[in-house]
Amino acid sequence: MQPREFHDGAEDGLEALEPLNPDNIKTFSDLLGAMRKTAFGGRRLGEAYEVLSAMIEDPDCTVVMTLSGAMTIAKMGRIISTMIDRGMVNVIVSTGALIAHGLSESVGKTHYRHDPGVSDEELFQKGYNRVYDTLEMEANLNYVEHVVAQTLKRINVDQPMSSELLTREVGKTLVDEHEGVGILKSAYQKNVPVYIPAFTDSEMGLDVATWAMRQNLDQARSEGKGGDRGVLRALYNYRPTFNPYLDLNSYTEKLLSAKKLGIFTIGGGVPRNWAQQVAPYVEIGNLRLGLDVKPPRFQYCVRICPEPDYWGGLSGCTYKEGISWGKFIPAEEGGRFAEVLSDATVVWPLLMMGLLERAGKKRQSS
Repeated sequence: MQPREFHDGAEDGLEALEPLNPDNIKTFSDLLGAMRKTAFGGRRLGEAYEVLSAMIEDPDCTVVMTLSGAMTIAKMGRIISTMIDRGMVNVIVSTGALIAHGLSESVGKTHYRHDPGVSDEELFQKGYNRVYDTLEMEANLNYVEHVVAQTLKRINVDQPMSSELLTREVGKTLVDEHEGVGILKSAYQKNVPVYIPAFTDSEMGLDVATWAMRQNLDQARSEGKGGDRGVLRALYNYRPTFNPYLDLNSYTEKLLSAKKLGIFTIGGGVPRNWAQQVAPYVEIGNLRLGLDVKPPRFQYCVRICPEPDYWGGLSGCTYKEGISWGKFIPAEEGGRFAEVLSDATVVWPLLMMGLLERAGKKRQSS
C-alpha cells in the first residue's frame, strides 16, 4: 500500500473559502458575494447571484423567466414587475394561477393573512380561498373576471386566441383603466411576452370559458331558445377560439432568433418544462421533417426550488440531467448553472436587492 500524499489545496489550484465577516458587509451585493465563498446553501445562493448577474448583464442574452407556485399570493409580484421594468427579463412563462392572483393585486385588491384558528369549512362559507397561510377572496377573482371580460369585448375573438395575445391585451386594459403596478401592465409596457402553457388550468382560463358560454347563452335566448334544452345546448357546445400552438411557435421563433439564452426558474412544473422544450422540438423537426435548424440551448441557468431531484419529478431535476435532453449547453462548452434548493420567498428578495444595488453602482460609474 502506497503512503498517502498530503497535498496543499493552494498548490492544487483549489479555491479557498473565507469566513463570512459581518464587518466587511455593507450591502446586499456584499453579502451575496461573501456567501459564495462559504458552504452549503449559502454558497449556492452566492453562486446563483453570480450567474444571474452575468445572465442579466450579457447584452447578447435573451432571458426567460419561468414562474410557478403561488408567488403573487406570497407577495412576490412586485419583484416580478420590477425585473420586467428594469429590463432583467425578456420573456415570461408562467402558470395561469400566478398571473390571475397577480391581476387581483394589480386592480387594487388585497390578500390577507390566514388565522389558523378558522376552519377551512368556515373559510369556504365566507368566500375565502386559502393558499397555505394566505387568503384570496373569491370576490377578488370575480373582479378579475370583469377585467378579462372587458378585454375580450375589445379584441377580435373570431380570430384564434393564444395566451400571449390575451396576456398582452389584459396588460393594455390595466394600462388604460387601472393605476396599480402589475406584472401584465409592466409586460405590456416593456413589450415582454407572457406565455401560460396550461392556460385552461387557471382562473383566467375559466374566465375565458365562461365568457364564451355567456355569448352562446345570449345567442340562444335571442333566437328564442331560452328553455332548458336550449340553455344546455348553449352551455355544452361553446367553442372558444384558442390555439396553444400559436404560443409554442411564437416562443420558438423568439428563442431561435436569440444570440444567447438564459433561464431563471422559480419552482418548476409546466412553465419550466414548456420553456425548456424548444431544443427537443427543433431537433425532432430536423429528424422527422428533414430540416437543418440549430437547436437553441440555454447557456445561463439559475433555478430556485425546494424540490430535490431524487423524487424523480421535473421540478427537482438538475440542469445536468437536462443536458442529456439537449436543453442546456454543457459546462465544458460555456454553460453556467446555479441551483438553490430553497423557498423562493426566502432567497429571491435577497437576490433582487443585490441585483438592484449592482445595477445602481454600474449607473453611477458610467
